[in-house]
Amino acid sequence: MNDIRTRADALIAAGRPAEARTAAREALDENGPDAGLFLALARAHMAEDDDDHDDAAERVFREGLDAFPDDVGLLGGYAGLCARTDGFERPGRRARGEEVLARLREVAPNSPELLRAESAGSSVAADEKDGASVRRMQSFDAARALADAPSPEAAATQAARWAAVAPHDRRLAVLAETAAALAAPGRARLRFLLLRRLEYRFTAVLLLALLVILRLTVLPGIPFGVTAGAGLLLQLPFLNLRKLLRAARDRAALRMTEAAAEPEPEPGAGPGPEVGAGDEAGSPAGAGGFGAPELPPVPRVTRREYAFAGAGAVLLLLVGGAAYASSVAYPRYDVVAHDEYRGLTGYDLREEYDPFRSVPGFTPERSAARVYVEEDAARDAPAEYLVAVAAGDFHETRESHVRDAGTMAALVGPLSAANEVWEAGAGPYGGWMQCVRYTEASSGTPRGVCLWADKGSFGLAAFTAEGMDRAEVEATARSVGADFLRPAAD
Repeated sequence: MNDIRTRADALIAAGRPAEARTAAREALDENGPDAGLFLALARAHMAEDDDDHDDAAERVFREGLDAFPDDVGLLGGYAGLCARTDGFERPGRRARGEEVLARLREVAPNSPELLRAESAGSSVAADEKDGASVRRMQSFDAARALADAPSPEAAATQAARWAAVAPHDRRLAVLAETAAALAAPGRARLRFLLLRRLEYRFTAVLLLALLVILRLTVLPGIPFGVTAGAGLLLQLPFLNLRKLLRAARDRAALRMTEAAAEPEPEPGAGPGPEVGAGDEAGSPAGAGGFGAPELPPVPRVTRREYAFAGAGAVLLLLVGGAAYASSVAYPRYDVVAHDEYRGLTGYDLREEYDPFRSVPGFTPERSAARVYVEEDAARDAPAEYLVAVAAGDFHETRESHVRDAGTMAALVGPLSAANEVWEAGAGPYGGWMQCVRYTEASSGTPRGVCLWADKGSFGLAAFTAEGMDRAEVEATARSVGADFLRPAAD
């Protein structure tokens, strides 16, 4: 019977719970009730991490406790199953768990089974197959072993001895493979990352927040994609660590598969393992150098994790809120439509031609469109200035809206005999400007046209540009914009 229980436990640890159930049930049918076999059968159901199998595990526990009402293993296993059950889905099982736990306190008040059962609701089950839980247990055990041992090599040696003493314990096998991998030369950074992963993640979030703040303040020209890319680079070190941990789990699974085919060593069959550096005061089983220790429960979430997660979430919310506020913010302008400008008479264009009406999806809150000519100029005389400005919430304006040749054509029509087109700096608020210098086909007059936009304004200035170079064309356009768009008082 001991051999069958041992083989069933080994099959569960090797990830073959179906075979474990078959072996345990056949042994029960042939040899009659046995507390250890009932426990192994129930654990084989629980290892499936499935509601139907959890129901089957409860039936096995109840069957076993009917035959062995005071068995500590059955009481502890049943109490652990009930504690991990969702109280909303299975309220009756949770209530039964309290009764079983109370009985366990009476039967074995200081037992490891009671400790595991009491912490089951807030800890990771050793037989869960969920990937996140398995990784969490692996990281927890490895970090604890490295922190308690005087050196990584000592931690690996101790973990290997424990795994050798209990070859069918999957948790110890994973710990042995993980500690050996982390103790290899050149793995100091990965060990640091494992031991200080919370601090590293918080530091990465802090650096990302600083990058976002810099982007919002002194480096507005840098795309947010660069900041996001920097955040991803800070997470790359975890890829190597995850790869190492996954490989260690794979090796442990292979070890368990091989161990499942081997019988459990008879007690006293060989010399016990030596007491090494890691066998100093730790767990009771390890203190004497014989047997494997009772590894502590792995908490699902620790207070320290809550603290770091809360601080990181607050930081991200603050920075995210600032980034959003910055993205939707725009400068406020008042549009000033001059009747006379620089000694010239102005005429409103919007009754006959509103340049902004031709731009798809563009609806300014306030706008002005005028031409300025000499007071006594003929009706067909070329205008000295054509100015069109608009103000409003244009926080979605992008560089492509200004640089697109179609935008310029929509505002002033196709340009003939264009001499030069260039990009110019529009000034504050992350704006853009594009200028064109060309010769007017009908009159032969040199013209300059500049189109600009920022988050709160959109404008066009066309003027006579005889003898002007690029810098003078840009300066003229900016001065016109400043005359027609002024920062709002509020």
